[in-house]
Amino acid sequence: MSASPAEATTGNAIRAAVRIDDAALAARVAEVLDRWPSAGLAAGVIRGGHMEWFAGHGVADAGSKEPVTPDTVFRIGSITKTFTAIAVMQLCEQGLVDLDAPVSRYLRSVQLIPAKASFRPVTVRHLLTHTAGIGYWRRLSDLVQPGIGSGDRAGRAGAPPLAEYYRKGLPVEVEPGTRWAYSNHGFAVLGLIVEDLTGEPLDRYLRDNVFGPLGMEHTDLIRSERVRPGLATGYVLRSGGLKPVADREVPTPGGGGMYASAADMSRYLAALLAIGAGEHGPVLQPATLACMFRPHFQPDPRIPGMGLAFELGEESDHRTVGKTGIVSGFLSAMVLAPGDGIGVFALSNTGGLSGRGAPAPLAAALLRSVLGLPHQTIRTDIPPRPETWNELCGWYSPAPGPVTNLPARVLFGAGAEVTVHHGHLMLKPLTPMPGIRRGLRLHPDDPHDPRVYRVESPEFGYSLPVVFSTGTGDRPTATRLHMDLLFSFQKRPGVRDPRRWAKGMAAVGAAALAIRIRPHHRA
Repeated sequence: MSASPAEATTGNAIRAAVRIDDAALAARVAEVLDRWPSAGLAAGVIRGGHMEWFAGHGVADAGSKEPVTPDTVFRIGSITKTFTAIAVMQLCEQGLVDLDAPVSRYLRSVQLIPAKASFRPVTVRHLLTHTAGIGYWRRLSDLVQPGIGSGDRAGRAGAPPLAEYYRKGLPVEVEPGTRWAYSNHGFAVLGLIVEDLTGEPLDRYLRDNVFGPLGMEHTDLIRSERVRPGLATGYVLRSGGLKPVADREVPTPGGGGMYASAADMSRYLAALLAIGAGEHGPVLQPATLACMFRPHFQPDPRIPGMGLAFELGEESDHRTVGKTGIVSGFLSAMVLAPGDGIGVFALSNTGGLSGRGAPAPLAAALLRSVLGLPHQTIRTDIPPRPETWNELCGWYSPAPGPVTNLPARVLFGAGAEVTVHHGHLMLKPLTPMPGIRRGLRLHPDDPHDPRVYRVESPEFGYSLPVVFSTGTGDRPTATRLHMDLLFSFQKRPGVRDPRRWAKGMAAVGAAALAIRIRPHHRA
């Protein structure tokens, strides 16, 4: 958990005396870029109220060869959500918003439409924690409509005003408060709440009440003169080399529309570490920001959970809060260890919507280096407990919900099997995708709890906690598998395992084929 303001101040003073190892951080940058090349990258370490270390790599534009500097402006994608949340929490401090009040009390320009009349009302807290039951896409038709989407599919001229974008209403597919489902639309709605309550466009409100007080002069929600002169060009890597991405607006600005320079990101992280105070005054009260850093939704108590817009985690015994961002051509990541008074960020101008790229693994590597932690996050000092594996092995399926659960179904297909393979416990997605179906090894991660594991994700450069919950008491619930906040699965009867059915059908087909081609012998 985050430290109190007094503890953070004391910790900052003590740790400020520990000199950053420039060579070690440079080595982390080189290692990450060797695996995930980027045209340009900016990374920084914030401690003691300022950017103590900075690395600029490569170019902001491949044509002009303009180098990356602290003033280079990047699109920061979903890190925008943390700024939108700060705007909402400012209104909470003014008594204009109650986190647990129905959104309909404040939202005038858009209607939320529940799939069932029995659903509880969506609250502001639900929107801030991605638990409102709103999907990543508005509806499945978004996947096939050109110019419509939740990311880079909308062109600059095709990004309509939000009231028009949501003119048919925004579906609420599952019971609010019951499931975490990442939603850009939820934060677009939060931005509309700010506009409806203040009478100001969200970009103007943020400039006056967040960017200005924090001294962020090269940050904006729109492509204004504050950001246009220093804006980097976004790229993706293809077989022929770097390819510039199409220049498109994000149709959900409160969820991912922002532009910011590296220098301004250092000011933002410094303010977050100072518990809401920037160089020109506070933007939030310390108690409010501490509240944002606490878990407000956890699928299991052993999962760090979701704060208000901030995703919670841990590095060894150090609690962290952070956020990543993806917009076509740009990737970004920031992570803070509030109790240690340390924050890091990494911004790049190379990457696609898969999210594979340098910023997220680099931010984690830099933080671990500054904290003095080993580079390896997978523990090898905990022996396996195979006596528990019978209970854990089996087929797990994702929860229903065609829109809110679509990312899980894209990656895991019909679900996942937990099985023993070559003496190791494995998590094997039931998908035809060859890069994923090989499976992930489940590494024990808690010497006192044989149901807590961690999996490596080499493709993305980080690891994720996996926990099994089995229920207790006279009426135990079904076993569930939680992969961090991202995915939750429920164990199903083995007779319904689609892999078994597929194997059975294959065996029947092979037998039938053998009968058809068997030579006929006369008596």
